Amino acid sequence: MAQAYMAETGNGGSEREPSGSGLRRRLAELRRDRGIWRRGIATAVLAVVLALVMIFHAQLPNDVGNLGSLTETFLPWLGLLVPVLAACAAFRRSATALIACLLPAVVWLNLFGGLVFGKSGSGGDLVVATHNVDAANPDPRATAESVARSGADVLALTELKGSAVPSYEKALAGTYKYHAVEGTVGVWSRYPLTASGPVDIRMGWTRAMRTTVESPRGRIAVYVAHLPSVRVKLNAGFTANQRDNSAGALGAALAAEPLGKVVLLGDLNGTMNDRSLREVTSQMRSTQGAAGEGFGFSWPAAFPMARIDQIMVRGMKPEASWTLPRTASDHLPVAARVTVGT
Repeated sequence: MAQAYMAETGNGGSEREPSGSGLRRRLAELRRDRGIWRRGIATAVLAVVLALVMIFHAQLPNDVGNLGSLTETFLPWLGLLVPVLAACAAFRRSATALIACLLPAVVWLNLFGGLVFGKSGSGGDLVVATHNVDAANPDPRATAESVARSGADVLALTELKGSAVPSYEKALAGTYKYHAVEGTVGVWSRYPLTASGPVDIRMGWTRAMRTTVESPRGRIAVYVAHLPSVRVKLNAGFTANQRDNSAGALGAALAAEPLGKVVLLGDLNGTMNDRSLREVTSQMRSTQGAAGEGFGFSWPAAFPMARIDQIMVRGMKPEASWTLPRTASDHLPVAARVTVGT
């Protein structure tokens, strides 16, 4: 029986179809499959809709639960849907759907490809950092020491609890000779600070400030802000009205700033894509967008999903931007290196 079987198969059944002919056979089968263009229409439509959402995200309405801002906050994550749709197209053996999946892939790369590959440089003469330290932080001293090791020349802290301020002051005194605190925000600096004071962002209490850093390269206006949190409510969806009002007030303060060199540091509770921060982002340049390594997501610290802690500049050149090691806070610290110039 074995000999008969070997005789039928040739060489003991070891003869295999050449890989090239197998591929040609499969391609021929696909060419004969007339349904390859008709299947997967639903997947193709979803791919086109996904691309349109990314292209026209600024036109999504905010009237219902601030849907537009919610989409813009997590806009980079829409890219994860592309391989899912491509897998569905492959499973359905649909050429139409596979081709359609190229559209959102190209749009996503156009929007975020620069962040994936990084833009950081080696220049810069000033390092700045910001950290939402969390009012419930169980170890303020360790948090302060951690961010001080970043090498920042100017450090902004937000969500400072009044009773914890002395702990931060003591822990940072050896690194920073100068500091100013207004309400729940503060600035620590290696260089002298002048004209420090609160900035009214329509909160009812102080969560923003301005100071002048007398750096070796000239005077720099430094703003620190902690905009109101965005809430998701069952009866109202994604609500951000108070945040948006505060952003408008902050934008007005920045527009009135007389100094040419300006830095904005803090937790803005929104991404650079969020149209509700336009009054701020339209007049400032994001260090992460211009010189970041990766997406620089800063919140939540356990699994960062959005960049809501921002460093923005005006009249200076961003050179590099990065996140710092996790502390006891629910946010990651972020830092940037900029060229102040003369």
